Amino acid sequence: MPSQPKLERFNESVLSKYKLYNSVFMTLPFEDIKNTGVLLPLFHEICKNGFNDGSDPTDIVNSFFDKYKSTTDEKNRIDLMFRFIQYIERQVVLFDAIEDAAFSTVNNMDGIGTLRSLKEKATSGGKLDTLREYLEEFKTRIVLTAHPTQFYPGPVLGIINDLTAAIKKNDLLQVSNLLAQLGKTPFFKKSKPTPYDEAVSLIWYLENVYYKSFGDIFDYIQQNIFDNEVLQNEVINIGFWPGGDRDGNPFVTPEITMKVANRLHKTILKNYYKDIRKLKRKLTFDVVDDLLSDLENRLYRAEYEYDTTEYITLDHLTSTLERIQSILIKEFSSLYVKEVNSLLNKVKLFGFHFANLDIRQDSRVHNSVFERMVEGSHETGNYVLGKDYFELAPQDQVKRLSEVEGSVDIEIFKEDEDVYKTLKTMKVIKKIQDINGECAANRYIISNNQTSVNVMQLFAMLKLTAFGDDLSVDIGPLFETITDLENAPAVMEELYSNPIYRAHLENRANKQTIMLGFSDGTKDGGYLMANWGIF
Repeated sequence: MPSQPKLERFNESVLSKYKLYNSVFMTLPFEDIKNTGVLLPLFHEICKNGFNDGSDPTDIVNSFFDKYKSTTDEKNRIDLMFRFIQYIERQVVLFDAIEDAAFSTVNNMDGIGTLRSLKEKATSGGKLDTLREYLEEFKTRIVLTAHPTQFYPGPVLGIINDLTAAIKKNDLLQVSNLLAQLGKTPFFKKSKPTPYDEAVSLIWYLENVYYKSFGDIFDYIQQNIFDNEVLQNEVINIGFWPGGDRDGNPFVTPEITMKVANRLHKTILKNYYKDIRKLKRKLTFDVVDDLLSDLENRLYRAEYEYDTTEYITLDHLTSTLERIQSILIKEFSSLYVKEVNSLLNKVKLFGFHFANLDIRQDSRVHNSVFERMVEGSHETGNYVLGKDYFELAPQDQVKRLSEVEGSVDIEIFKEDEDVYKTLKTMKVIKKIQDINGECAANRYIISNNQTSVNVMQLFAMLKLTAFGDDLSVDIGPLFETITDLENAPAVMEELYSNPIYRAHLENRANKQTIMLGFSDGTKDGGYLMANWGIF
């Protein structure tokens, strides 16, 4: 099969199968599906010809009904249009499932662009050490953002997963049953998805796609490029915005952020639990089986509590797996040690957090909240930033903000919803870090960032509300408009020149996250100017 041209492989493994299974879909014993499947090609032909002739869209649709469906009832006509959309949605799902099932057949999984090709090219060119040095520093992050229009409902995702598996096995009966199920399963929800719903939809992909694929990628790098040596850099990780991106979304509350972090935490523990169960079937040896049983019980109990530190910690999970690995090497001829190492790699990649929950808010919201926080603190006699803060020049404000000490009681702002929610989110970040680990929520993005004061306001608020002098959060300014992009170098130079902010960066491995906004820059200055500003 790989010797065939890619187009031939696609036609044979995807297109021909699609035609076969689509014909099965059309013959399902549902009258609506059968009639829709017959009429849709006719409607397509009428639309294509009408478009080529420059006809009015309304006239095109009316001509279809006049020719093939003699009904003047508006409701019946609209119902058929919706059935066309529903039918096409299901055809797309079917095609995607077939394409997914055939991916490794259609594509050369060892060809150009793959890790194997990269490794062989580096080896043949005597550059393997250079590649290793690069991978010790290189990192890429897949960021899953919050766009609910892209989400299939959970039941549909399950059908897609099962359909792909059945197509891989060429199980015609199972495919037929799943297509029948698909034909009767709604693709829409009766209520608008909440930010938590959006998060749950994306967590499905974490659990069913990224958990295995990221593990496989890291395993390959460790085994084939680093000769099974321990690799400190995780190379690849996941950013997660649903539940943390509150810029323009009032429904993303501190409680939602906490709930999403809890769901991420429980999902990764569930995946570890399933892998431990698989290992138990293989590692049936003295001592080792007891260690695995203990981990299994701890992970199972942790499923029912959020603060799981009572049952299991990341250190305990890691050290126990390392102990098992050592016993297998010393006493059991390294039998199944590769499987244990693979799980250890996943624990390294995903920790107890699964994905890095990013927080984002607009600088203008922060500015408003900050001013009200300072004024409210003054009313209680807490002059944490001095009585004259608002009279200072911007550069002096930056200095004062960097030197801030003390704390602010957020409970005094309970009547001011915007202030309370913003400040409580900062306390929630600290709580998430305490339970899920620092990587669970350690990046706060300021959208529409304009000045160094914007960065330092957040710096001060985080310290005053939750972190004190131990600020374990990376503040990432997002420069968006053309003016902000032009001013960005001066803003960052001022921040880097501030000794206290510089010390903060030293504690954060001397790394500063900066985001450059393409979409808002395009709206502000056009495609070319936005790209030039970013460049």
